Amino acid sequence: MKALLMSGVMAFALLGAAGGASAAECGNVTIASMNWQSAEVLANLDKIILESGYGCQAEIIQGDTIPTLTSMTEKGQPDIAPEGWVDFMRDIMDKAVADGKLVYASKSLSDGGVQGWWIPKYLADAHPDIKTIDDALKHPELFPAPEDPSKGAVFNGPAGWGGTVATTQFFKAYDAEKKGFTLVDTGSAAGLDGALAKAYERKEGWIGYYWEPTALLGKYPMVKLDHGAKFDSAEWKRCNTVADCPDPKKNDWEIAEVDTVVTKKFSETSGPAMDYLKARSWDNKTVNTLLAWMTDNQATGEDGAKYFLKNNEPVWTKWVSEDAAEKIKAAIK
Repeated sequence: MKALLMSGVMAFALLGAAGGASAAECGNVTIASMNWQSAEVLANLDKIILESGYGCQAEIIQGDTIPTLTSMTEKGQPDIAPEGWVDFMRDIMDKAVADGKLVYASKSLSDGGVQGWWIPKYLADAHPDIKTIDDALKHPELFPAPEDPSKGAVFNGPAGWGGTVATTQFFKAYDAEKKGFTLVDTGSAAGLDGALAKAYERKEGWIGYYWEPTALLGKYPMVKLDHGAKFDSAEWKRCNTVADCPDPKKNDWEIAEVDTVVTKKFSETSGPAMDYLKARSWDNKTVNTLLAWMTDNQATGEDGAKYFLKNNEPVWTKWVSEDAAEKIKAAIK
């Protein structure tokens, strides 16, 4: 009897140690939250899942693309950049991965960061012949300019944005001026958002630069126009993104790769938590819808993460183990 009791105690102790080891395996984790909405909610989502499901002690620190990824490369901190727009420093990042300093865990945005020229879905539905930029430019009357309705308008972003430069160059490449269009400088992010929202609420024609994932495209369904050309990387670098280049050619818009980046040390010491990060990826439609809810409800990143977990169980349970899923469900009740 005594032997049975002792064996039972030992078994219990071993189980307890195993559970403790699982939590200790992950340990303290630093997660970078970038200064835009989709990155903020993803950082908070990772914090909740890693803490509740995998026993990590997670801390969110503020970051931004280049400073954060540079710090991870040079100092090994923070441990995780949930939404890393790696194309901004592609050569440095690839070298850091090759040198064993960093690991690309997963594509945080399965569709990538998508930019281009968009039109409202109601207009695309009413004019099924408009599928490309060239198709739209045949109809300036559908996109009247605010200052001169006899011309069509292409709405651009503010000065300083890479997307604004590319849109200006595409305006030249597709001969938009000769086709009766003017390029509208919206002056700011708020100006661009306001122009799109105003047209949408009035069910008016609108064509212009935008990107996803964003709250606005979650609220207002838009259709991205096809460029009618395959992506040419050399041409993109030579002229489509160079403001003073005089002879831009038609080209597709480069899709930005957006990855979850972790330090090599974290990838090797975090145990099952790394399996979660390898599996965790969401599409732009899912993110657009979440960001629209956050904007309408003035929600924080933490609020958005909890809302997502409560309302999208079929999505996130595919990223985690069954055991972790039950722990997370209990934590968010």
